[in-house]
Amino acid sequence: MIPTDTPVFTAEDQRALLSMVARFAREVVAPQVPAWEAAGEFPRSIYRQAADLGLLGLGYPEALGGTPAPWSVRNAVMQTLSRVGGSGGFMASLFSHNIGLPPLMAHGTAELQARVVPTVLRGEAIAALGITEPGGGSDVASLRTTAKLDGDHYVVNGEKVFITSGMRCDWLTLAVRTGEQSKGATGISLLLVPCDTPGISRTRLDKMGWLCSDTAHLRFDNVRVPVALRLGEEGAGFRMIMANFNGERLAMSAIALGFAQACYDEALDWVRQRQTFGVPLIERQVIRHKLMDMQMRIQSTQAWVDALGARADAGEAGVPPPGRPKAEQPPWGAETLAQQGSVGANSDWVANVCLLKNHATQTMQFCADAAVQMLGGMGFMRGTVSERVYREVKVMMIGGGAEEIMKELAARQWNL
Repeated sequence: MIPTDTPVFTAEDQRALLSMVARFAREVVAPQVPAWEAAGEFPRSIYRQAADLGLLGLGYPEALGGTPAPWSVRNAVMQTLSRVGGSGGFMASLFSHNIGLPPLMAHGTAELQARVVPTVLRGEAIAALGITEPGGGSDVASLRTTAKLDGDHYVVNGEKVFITSGMRCDWLTLAVRTGEQSKGATGISLLLVPCDTPGISRTRLDKMGWLCSDTAHLRFDNVRVPVALRLGEEGAGFRMIMANFNGERLAMSAIALGFAQACYDEALDWVRQRQTFGVPLIERQVIRHKLMDMQMRIQSTQAWVDALGARADAGEAGVPPPGRPKAEQPPWGAETLAQQGSVGANSDWVANVCLLKNHATQTMQFCADAAVQMLGGMGFMRGTVSERVYREVKVMMIGGGAEEIMKELAARQWNL
């Protein structure tokens, strides 16, 4: 997101906000997650409810209906919603606009922003991002969906897969190949596509987790998109996508931390109540040590999330803090994984975000596994938060950049 007004959040403001977020998650989200998972989606009315609370607009300009907010606040909101709501599918779909809209905010015209963004922030429309294809995910430079110029329209042909909110999104920020090259970063562009355009078909995908998030395989058959809906210059899409990944990875880290805490909370409550051989499980040393192993990982992840959020707010993410001019962007280099750092971002910050995503999702994995083990047979039953998080951890370790890619990208940022 691109802040345009000075966000002022006092400690009291943040406490009040997080209290409201926790209440929404506890009263509206958590009780309904099992039903939503059975249905494969949650009601669109929930978008309106979240919008009315200001959750969808955090980090967006007031002029477009948002509330400018620093990363420290946005991360805390994501963490709280995850910890109390306990559903990755809910988080993924409700906030799919936070990966779909930033390229529009950074590179779209004021007219296009005014046309699209307010409707999304009011919960009236759903925005999504279309990058991954059947033949490649993290290897964006290999995408094959084409957009051929025909007068004042592009004609799009190809397919995308694993698209969050893909079944019911109204706007899709779509990566296409507009250049003559069939491979490589050169020639990739971004189009903002209205999803009711003729020629788009959608197929729902079944998943191991994120059951209440609609995920789709999208096909484009001679889909005509006005040139006016291109974001930025033709051929400049690759670096837009790479910059977008950094914010996604930082947010995912905060969300993973929230889920780790949710597992800890459920396990602690269980072992205090559950008795074995006449005493509560919490009296067992091995159980207390498991809880401390969880806390070690949670506390280290919290410190890292807070530190990188503060660095992002100081301008190291390549997006200047309010009132500070944008740093000169360095030239775009050779087509290597090193390109996946955000243009204008501090390379050390980018490397840390990559490794934080790995650390946070591994913390989530450890805590989910430990909690299920402590819950025993109940941990294997649908309906517990730990069982749900256990199923969802793998998509968190893959989505937004798999662990292996994150390690390699971090190494390249440090010139190793």
